Amino acid sequence: MKLTEQEQRWLEDYCNETISADEFEKFQDAMEANAELRRAFRKYLSIDAGLRQGSESVQEIGLAWSSPEPGNVVALPGAWKWVAIAAAGVMGIFFATRPLPVTPVADASDKKVEPSAQGFGVLTGVDGAAWESHPELAQGDLLPAGEIRMTAGVAQLELFSGVTLVVEGDAAFEIHSSMEMSVVRGKIRANVPEPAHGFRIRSAEGEVVDLGTEFAVNITNGKSEVHVLDGEIEWYPNGAPNKKLMKKGEALRWTQDGALETLVAKAGSFVGMRELNERLNSGRSSRRNVWLDHSRRLARDERVVAYYPMSQPGQWHRELYNEARETEAATDGAIVAAKRAVDRFGHADGALDFSGTGSRVKVNVDEELSSLTLMAWVKIDSLDRWYNSLFLTDGHELNEPHWQIMDDGRLFFSVKRREADREKKLWDKHIVYSKPFWTPAMSGKWTHIATTYDTSTYTVTHYINGKQFHQEVLPENMQVDRVKIGAASIGNWSEPTRNDAKFSVRNLNGSMDEFAIFSAALSAVEIAELYESGKP
Repeated sequence: MKLTEQEQRWLEDYCNETISADEFEKFQDAMEANAELRRAFRKYLSIDAGLRQGSESVQEIGLAWSSPEPGNVVALPGAWKWVAIAAAGVMGIFFATRPLPVTPVADASDKKVEPSAQGFGVLTGVDGAAWESHPELAQGDLLPAGEIRMTAGVAQLELFSGVTLVVEGDAAFEIHSSMEMSVVRGKIRANVPEPAHGFRIRSAEGEVVDLGTEFAVNITNGKSEVHVLDGEIEWYPNGAPNKKLMKKGEALRWTQDGALETLVAKAGSFVGMRELNERLNSGRSSRRNVWLDHSRRLARDERVVAYYPMSQPGQWHRELYNEARETEAATDGAIVAAKRAVDRFGHADGALDFSGTGSRVKVNVDEELSSLTLMAWVKIDSLDRWYNSLFLTDGHELNEPHWQIMDDGRLFFSVKRREADREKKLWDKHIVYSKPFWTPAMSGKWTHIATTYDTSTYTVTHYINGKQFHQEVLPENMQVDRVKIGAASIGNWSEPTRNDAKFSVRNLNGSMDEFAIFSAALSAVEIAELYESGKP
């Protein structure tokens, strides 16, 4: 495909990050409407792979690119999907490393790189764990590289070899592979299945090699202990010529000066998986009770237009009650195809899974709103659609909002300002994108998402897990004073404006267990309270 002069200018300005806000909207609209342009752009970018594999002149190519003086430019959101410079020899255009366009350029037939976990295990349970080395580490996260320091609490780690570790703080340790770790201090109980026999733990005093199936170490205050709780281990003390075979019920204690003492193994001295699971269940139950109290208060908030907690009667029941008590603006929801699923507190049938074809909850909100807050708890399995719906009005009429997630993990919010006129280059809305908040490593983790639109300042603010993530003021020509909703769908889109599957299929590949609409732009403090009161 031969690019027009305008298309070439868009690409050059885009790659230089000097494209204006107005021109950027025109560019993304052209990308959305023109499959040939998307394919051509994709083709030229693919040359990047060859340049990455050994060319040391990539930086020189980048320096050779002449960038005009910046003017009224727009900051381009999105993930850095290309890390080298690609060239289109036929066009004589060099594409510098930049985020992909706001409108994805891949066709439905394009193959995506299969995401893979980077690390040797997953943090699967936490009870009061405080992480000195990685403060943001949370249940469901991949275990980071390097030393991990936990100052308090208990954590369960599941390595990809099948080994399960229960760690008690104060602890410092490092996972070197799915079959090996080292411990500086702390209490660690290891359950080793048959396929992982040979798993080893190293310390300053020596090395423990598992022969099956459960053992524990306690390294603290200048002394170390190893307890064989089931099966056998081999103990290799540093500086000693021979290993020592230890069997179930045996234990050893040694000190830094080399003194050795024989003990009886005590399973009760170490937290095991069963005890930790009981603690976690108790904690989830307590957290759920906190949320239930908050949920009842939320239902009576006069600003709540629609409120759909999804922990309602079981599989046979295909209606989702609107729990908002102070208004009748929104109907009960009709569940279509979505199946009951486990909620964020571990309760069966407390959520809805929207991953099945056609899944949605149909609602109607018959009220105009001066400002708006949308809030949901979601568990995303993957972002395999171009657009992944959170809440979309049927079709897309004037003053109606759309709230969804792009396939690269960016949060999307817009309110339609006017009808588009492509011939006159008039666009219908301004889309407020966040930077990417979701990655494949978060698959299966519950996330709190909220977006506010304040018409007093025309400001849109995105929040993730109670924290402000992105804020933007709408351009003057795209500001909307009143928001209306009407017929809409949770988790999908009814009556799309185009028929091609890539554009119109938007059901969320994941679950949701709570959704609310407020007739006000909640403050950052209130959003944080929603998260804190509802987190599992």
